[in-house]
Amino acid sequence: MFQKYTKEFRYNIRLAAPVILGMLGHSFVAFADNIMVGQLGTAELAAVSLGNSFVFIAMSLGIGFSTAITPLVAEADAAGNREAGKGALKHGLVLCTLLGILLFLLILLSKPLMYLMEQPPEVVALAIPYLDLVAFSLIPLVMFQAFKQFSEGLSQTRYPMYATVVANVVNVVLNYLLIFGTFGFPKLGIIGAAIGTLVSRVMMLIFLWWLLKAKQKFKPYVTGFKLLVIEKKVLAKIVDLGFPSALQMFFEVAIFTAAIWLSGVLGKNPQAANQIALNLSSMTFMFGMGLGVAAMIRVGNQKGLKDFRELRRIAQSIFFLALFMELVFASLFLLGRFWFPTLYLDVQDLANQADNIEVLSLAAQLLLVAAFFQISDGLQVVILGALRGLQDVRVPTFMTFVAYWIIGFPISFYLGLHTPLQSTGIWIGLLAGLTASALMLYLRFNYMSRKLIRASDASIMA
Repeated sequence: MFQKYTKEFRYNIRLAAPVILGMLGHSFVAFADNIMVGQLGTAELAAVSLGNSFVFIAMSLGIGFSTAITPLVAEADAAGNREAGKGALKHGLVLCTLLGILLFLLILLSKPLMYLMEQPPEVVALAIPYLDLVAFSLIPLVMFQAFKQFSEGLSQTRYPMYATVVANVVNVVLNYLLIFGTFGFPKLGIIGAAIGTLVSRVMMLIFLWWLLKAKQKFKPYVTGFKLLVIEKKVLAKIVDLGFPSALQMFFEVAIFTAAIWLSGVLGKNPQAANQIALNLSSMTFMFGMGLGVAAMIRVGNQKGLKDFRELRRIAQSIFFLALFMELVFASLFLLGRFWFPTLYLDVQDLANQADNIEVLSLAAQLLLVAAFFQISDGLQVVILGALRGLQDVRVPTFMTFVAYWIIGFPISFYLGLHTPLQSTGIWIGLLAGLTASALMLYLRFNYMSRKLIRASDASIMA
């Protein structure tokens, strides 16, 4: 009985692995920044956390919006309609470029909010110049996402991974040269990290476009755009799918960003500890994101073929795979919660020893909670991917809002700022929101897939 699901594991892993590696690349950029900046001190690490909190919110909107391209391309590919696939890419690229510029401008306008958020003054002073450069990097990043989602819609998940690997190498090298001023380069501190992020994201966009253009299969899709010829129907469909998807990702990222801000109210050390736990959790989350993309592609394909029983079986096989994977990560977090945080700070630094000891202790407590929400977090993002493959986005958007902001955030706020749990209480709220999201989204997928099967059976009998 269970074999009908497990026999899909190998193909699902093969499809998801390049996506996971590519997404881990994005996390590795933050991981490298955090480790290198952490050597400068806890204030610098907290500043990167605060600056990135604004960027992550904007990034969630850009990445979430771009996911509309994948199911449209996957459905067109299954139906053998190349023009529809190219149209989805062209219109998606135009919208993503405009959105990237808009998000950059919004971040610039929102910088004064840092002074009103009760954050440590020394952290704000460091964060603002860092934010200027990293915010600008959103434009090439969101444009890259359009090409990435298109490539994944054709089940070609390797090429975005290659581009991300190149970007990581560029980022790490520039970080090493510019943060610490090695080999005669200027010592720029966290500004050096921001320059590394910006340059690597520009390189990532250029390299992926070049890769796709060089392949005969993709060249007709990615060249010869008639940008002045815009079809309102295609634009409307992308916006109709993309806007709710952007909100889904925004609601989740925003609650994690709220956790950063709440931690900042508690002080720079709780904020630094939160950043460590969040960065580690984000890397394991990328495995769930990769499987979510696999679910979106495969469900989108089956939707194009109108084989809804197979659609349900394939989606559930990916859910089971995600569950097994997240249980492994939960175990790793439990076992390594005292060791993992030591990667981020110089434990031999006597000048900052007291701060470092406090951060390490707090981070270990947060990782204990994070071990449990790995499971809910991984499942909810995979189920969400399957629902996007069905092009069912409106009701799931409402569900994610309820889960994170009606259930999760009030718990985080109360336990974090009004009980002795403090940082741990903030993360208990995150756990509650993620668990509620996973449960509600699964009920939605179960209802929608059964409804499609019944409608298909009825049409056959008729």
